[in-house]
Amino acid sequence: MVLPERAALAAMTRHPRKDLMAGLTVAIVALPLSLGFGISSGLGAAAGLATAVIAGSLAALFGGSALQVTGTSGAMTVMLMPIMSSHGATGVLTVGLMAGLLLIGLALAGAGRYMSLVPAPVVAGFTVGIACVIGLQQLPHALGVPPRISDKVAVVAWHAVLDFLARPHWWAMSVTLVVAAVLLVGASLRPTVPFSLVAVVVVTIVAEVAGLPLATIGHLPPGLPAPSLDFLDPAMVSSLLAPAIAVAALASLESLLSAAVADNMTGKHRHDPDRELFGQGIANLVTPLFGGMPGTGAIVRTAVNVRSGACSRLAALAHAVILGGIVYLAAGLVAKIPLAALAGVLLATSVRMIERDSVRAMFRSTRGDATVLVLTAVATLTLDTVLAVIIGLVVAGALALRTIARNVRTHREPLRHDLQPHHTEHEHALLAEHIVTYRLDGPLFFAAAHRLLLELSEVTGVTVVVLRLRRVTTIDASGAKLLADTIERLQRRGIMVYVSGIPDGHHQPLEALGVLARLHAAGQVFATTDAAIAAARERLHTTGIVPRLAG
Repeated sequence: MVLPERAALAAMTRHPRKDLMAGLTVAIVALPLSLGFGISSGLGAAAGLATAVIAGSLAALFGGSALQVTGTSGAMTVMLMPIMSSHGATGVLTVGLMAGLLLIGLALAGAGRYMSLVPAPVVAGFTVGIACVIGLQQLPHALGVPPRISDKVAVVAWHAVLDFLARPHWWAMSVTLVVAAVLLVGASLRPTVPFSLVAVVVVTIVAEVAGLPLATIGHLPPGLPAPSLDFLDPAMVSSLLAPAIAVAALASLESLLSAAVADNMTGKHRHDPDRELFGQGIANLVTPLFGGMPGTGAIVRTAVNVRSGACSRLAALAHAVILGGIVYLAAGLVAKIPLAALAGVLLATSVRMIERDSVRAMFRSTRGDATVLVLTAVATLTLDTVLAVIIGLVVAGALALRTIARNVRTHREPLRHDLQPHHTEHEHALLAEHIVTYRLDGPLFFAAAHRLLLELSEVTGVTVVVLRLRRVTTIDASGAKLLADTIERLQRRGIMVYVSGIPDGHHQPLEALGVLARLHAAGQVFATTDAAIAAARERLHTTGIVPRLAG
């Protein structure tokens, strides 16, 4: 897990031209995002660039996704703001270092594999929500107005529209729409051509020659700081543990979801979740040494990477190297790129991120899948990524439990008459009328047991109930307790209860809650249903019990 796999390194040599072009495209897109998120966090533009260069290169080498691009993110920036206000820059850097260690620990513990348990509607809804967030984030630059400061993207977008209506800026909007249209149409006709890069270069040249009134990226910092651990204050570690856990949770969740989104967009690549956590841990462990903020797998850049034709992790590595070269060599040229052109690239990316066929399939599948998708998307747009995924998981889990509970059945079965040939036909008929067998199918757990056992406890007109448990797949403590209560209710009404066919592995919860103790003592637990019925008949015959008729 520690070193990059040979196969991954070999894949970097197969399509270098495509990967380098994709890396260049991503670098152009990542540059303003890195600068902006660095400034928003309070650490400054240099911190955003350091994250893109250092974390981006290390995660590309050590991560578990061939197409993941790591860097700053909006969700992480929002999480870092209160840490910055309470503990300053040293607190943020220390949190990043601690989060890196936690991520490495999660990777070594194999926690990444549990990400595969996230239902498809949650991933699809998260992707739709992120696409909407990306699109709304571009409105200020697309409309040529300064963005308002707010952690709610809808608020920023709304104020951008109002500011534009008060003072329209048609050049910015026109450039954004032209760039977005070129990318969307060009990608459908010639997907191998890097239209995003072509469009940005052409627009930049035209804007510079014609002197168009467009806002540009502007001045870039001269370089990256030298690595240092001067920020680390051991006295602050204990007070920063909780924020570090939150940052690690967000980094793991967002990175693994971003990797899953990349997998879904390509349909070919499959990431290694534990290796991805390890790569993110290494990246976040080293980045603070260069003054960088905590980073994550970035869905915006990852989507651009995929759509630009990336084939291996060389693209993500190239993006980081190119950004490093831009910082030192081409800051003046990049500073002239219009923000409206970049807004067009990201708007087109947000549209192409949404897999329409997948979303359509979710809506056609079940109402539950559609509900989970919509709720996750809305929560991602209005709340934050972590809470959105939690909401999606909770709703999906509740719907799954409801479906399982509805599939649990009890089956009343006809009694066989061939077990006691010495009985008369009249005795058989009498016993058959007052000995009933029930077969329980499916899981006997908290979400399903109550309705099922309530139905059993209201049986009337019988003297013996035989419970067949052979087809019970799961028994938890709640199911075992309710089963014990049901047996006790039946016994209080004078009905004898026999149990048969307890599956291997299900004895422990039944014995722990005392369900079988009395039945075992009375000799009313059997391996087979035939043996239980025979014992019940024998007991009724030898004791001379006259069954009570219903009513």
